[in-house]
Amino acid sequence: MSASVAKITQPVEALALGRNGARVSPIGSRAFLLEATGEFDLASQRRIWALSRAVELWSETLEIVPGMTNLLVVLKMTPEDPELLALRLLDAWEQAESIDLAGRTIEITVTYGGEHATDLAALCDRSGLSDREVIRIHYEGTYRVFALGSAPGFGYLHGLDPRIYMPRKTVPSLNMARGCVTIGGMQTGVAVLTGPNGWNSIGFAELQMFDPMSATPAVMAPGDTVRFVPASIEL
Repeated sequence: MSASVAKITQPVEALALGRNGARVSPIGSRAFLLEATGEFDLASQRRIWALSRAVELWSETLEIVPGMTNLLVVLKMTPEDPELLALRLLDAWEQAESIDLAGRTIEITVTYGGEHATDLAALCDRSGLSDREVIRIHYEGTYRVFALGSAPGFGYLHGLDPRIYMPRKTVPSLNMARGCVTIGGMQTGVAVLTGPNGWNSIGFAELQMFDPMSATPAVMAPGDTVRFVPASIEL
């Protein structure tokens, strides 16, 4: 299984629609994207994990890429009847039962504040909380890795306290450093590459989240539990 792409550009046209609004759309000739509806929550993601397990066993499946409340299925060959394949995928979704993944617990040491916390002040202005309150709320949370994507090894973490939700920037930072601990909407994560980034940085983690030379390049995997541990707070 490759690193997941958690968000894919909206396809032009759906091949099939489910009873509860789920849709299956073609991505090229051999890939199909199932997008679920409903809340962005652990219950929905557990069904995506269950669907992934089921579809991975299909003889025609080459690769599956689970994202946040979606699943991309890549086939070995172009199907003779794409609509039939889409209906089969929808049926599998309707029958998928919630499962949990027995992941690891990962602790990430963070320097909160300091030179890398370029968006902490803006988050305080939006939330009405002090910088120390924002930081405390962040490190007291327990997070689950829903999917990997956007960059190799980047984990989309669910479990952020609504009090510190912060929309992604309309104009990204052009050179955010690898290791920045960020908030984007209702999620949090750790930047794995230095470069343009639309998330909001509140601190920095030394842990390298992706090492292409390692036998297991990505530190995180779907289902893992993540906790942030304050090494220091520089305000």
